[in-house]
Amino acid sequence: MKTGLVLLAAVASVSAHSTWQQLWVGSTDQATKCSRVVKDNNPITSLTSSDMFCGRGPAASANVCDVAAGTSLTVEMHAQPNERSCSQPAIGGNHYGPVLIYMAKVADAKTANSGSFFKVAEDGYKGSTPTWGTEILNANCGKRSFTVPKNIASGNYLVRAEAIALHAGAGQPQPYVTCFQINVTGGGSANPAGVSFPGAYKLSDPLFTKAIYDSSFTYTSPGPAVYSG
Repeated sequence: MKTGLVLLAAVASVSAHSTWQQLWVGSTDQATKCSRVVKDNNPITSLTSSDMFCGRGPAASANVCDVAAGTSLTVEMHAQPNERSCSQPAIGGNHYGPVLIYMAKVADAKTANSGSFFKVAEDGYKGSTPTWGTEILNANCGKRSFTVPKNIASGNYLVRAEAIALHAGAGQPQPYVTCFQINVTGGGSANPAGVSFPGAYKLSDPLFTKAIYDSSFTYTSPGPAVYSG
C-alpha cells in the first residue's frame, strides 16, 4: 500500500526475507518434491546476477512433476524453510512489490540452466486500491495459483516464481526467485516467445527508477506481457 510508505520503508526489517518453496498440482500438494530449493531466504542482490535464473544457489530436484496442460498450479512462499503456517505473512516487513510467474520450455527440467521464459501470471499494483502482489500473496497464505496454458507444447518446463520487493527505494529492487520442475502433458503446439534471466530486467526499467513511496509513482510491469494463450 502507498499510504505511510515513507515511514514504513525506513523501518522495514531484514528479518522479513522469504523463499518460494512448495508446489501444488491442482489440489495435490507436492511440497518441495519438484522444487529447486534455494540456499537461503535472502533476496537476489543484482538484476545481472546468475541468481536471477532460478534463485540463490538452487539445488535441482531429482523429480519432475507431471502436469496436464490447462491444469491449475499453485506456487507457495513463506518466510522460513519448511514453514507453512498462515499465522505469519508470507513476506512481511513492508516488502511491497509485484508477484510474477514465468515458464520456460527446456529439454530436461532436472538439468536445464538456461531457458526462454514467458510470463503466465502477474499481480502488480492496483492503482487507487492499496494492494500489491505481495499483499495478495500474504492474504492467501503465501499461495499464488495460475493455469498452465492449454495450447503450449508438451514437454519439460521450468516454472519460475518471483516476488520483487521494492521497499528499499529507487534502484534497489530485491527479487526472490525459485524454479519448479514440471512435465506438461496433453498440450498443443504453441511455443511462446520469451526472455532470458538474467537480462530481462534492467535498473533503468521504469519500475525501478522511482521509489514506490514517491507520490508520482505509477506501476509499470517489468518484463514481457502475460502470455494470453
